[in-house]
Amino acid sequence: MTYTKVEDYSNSNLATFNSMSTNKQLIKLAKTLDILSQGNATGKVLLNIPAKEGKLNIFYGRLLYTTSNIHRVRRWERGVRLHSPDWNPITSEILLEPDKPWEYLLLYDGVSKNQITISQAKAIIRTVTLEILFSMSTHPDLIHKWEVNPDHKSELSLGLSLSYREIEPIFAKVTQMQHLSKKAGLESFNPNLVPVPKKPVTLEALSGWGKYLQGDLTLWDLAVKLNKSVLAVTNSLLPLLKKGLVELQTIPDFPEPNFKLSSSHKNRDKTTPKKKLLIACIDDSQVVAERLRKIVEPAGYDLIGIQDPIKGLVKIAEAQPDLIFLDLEMPTANGYTVYQFLRNAPVFEKIPVIIFTVRNNLIDRSRAKLIGPAEFLNKAAKPEEILTMIEKTFVCD
Repeated sequence: MTYTKVEDYSNSNLATFNSMSTNKQLIKLAKTLDILSQGNATGKVLLNIPAKEGKLNIFYGRLLYTTSNIHRVRRWERGVRLHSPDWNPITSEILLEPDKPWEYLLLYDGVSKNQITISQAKAIIRTVTLEILFSMSTHPDLIHKWEVNPDHKSELSLGLSLSYREIEPIFAKVTQMQHLSKKAGLESFNPNLVPVPKKPVTLEALSGWGKYLQGDLTLWDLAVKLNKSVLAVTNSLLPLLKKGLVELQTIPDFPEPNFKLSSSHKNRDKTTPKKKLLIACIDDSQVVAERLRKIVEPAGYDLIGIQDPIKGLVKIAEAQPDLIFLDLEMPTANGYTVYQFLRNAPVFEKIPVIIFTVRNNLIDRSRAKLIGPAEFLNKAAKPEEILTMIEKTFVCD
């Protein structure tokens, strides 16, 4: 049984979540995240069990990152090794900020520098969240508490975060793991422990496990190293544990990485409000602009609507938006003509453009590329797709 990634589990698993899970607190947690997602809430979901704490960082209803006070650095390095083994983030170049997980800052930096993809970054977030939820959900006394954060930070990336739809399979996988561990009689095992041989035990008696049991690899670590599930690894070690040849011990976390620290930056961050990113929508339909406004403003952006592109260019030039949504079919102007003007005019040439149209075909895309780089997005796109495209544009800009 290989180490299965969370994204390999489809939504077909979700229908059995409530019926399979025996942990009512886990079900309540999933429902809480669903409510927070629908309300575009920002803050932290605090997880607590005796001697352990966890934290789900939520930004406009989406999961940024999950942390735990148990093996936080080990968990991070394990996720990176699994999903982006060639990436070696330089932590000393990252400015540590107290209101954001340092892991998220590293992921954002890696994506923005094209060192890793958004898909790889999200896979790391999913894997870390899965491990923390599984480790903590084995305790029946798990509780969670919502802590709102009114200080919305619009510079955070909605594109580099998980929607509730992306979180659901994690709960399905945790539930399945709980079911399998109970079936195998492993419901009480702790995957954060390290298996080590008891002395005196010969290597021959360890059935080939000797080279892996050097006291530096937890059960989670072994699962990644051997490309197996943590349940399969534990089940394979179970005979050695029962014979008293191997025991499980605790192990300290790795040291936290070194980051930049700037008190002046932190003071400025508290006293100077951040400039909201501004989006311009050039479309003759006021309905389209208002629909877009209802999507982007709760996510921390401002929007101006321009119904007449010819008369509105002066307004756009004065406003200097950070991003432009452009329709191709307008009664007062040809969208391609407007796009060509935007690309050639020095005041607009550096502003990224998203072609927002129903004409999302190969011919239109090819014609637009002859003028300059642009993203295409269908007007029927879901809000989540629109926000992801916006954040992708800002991250890659």
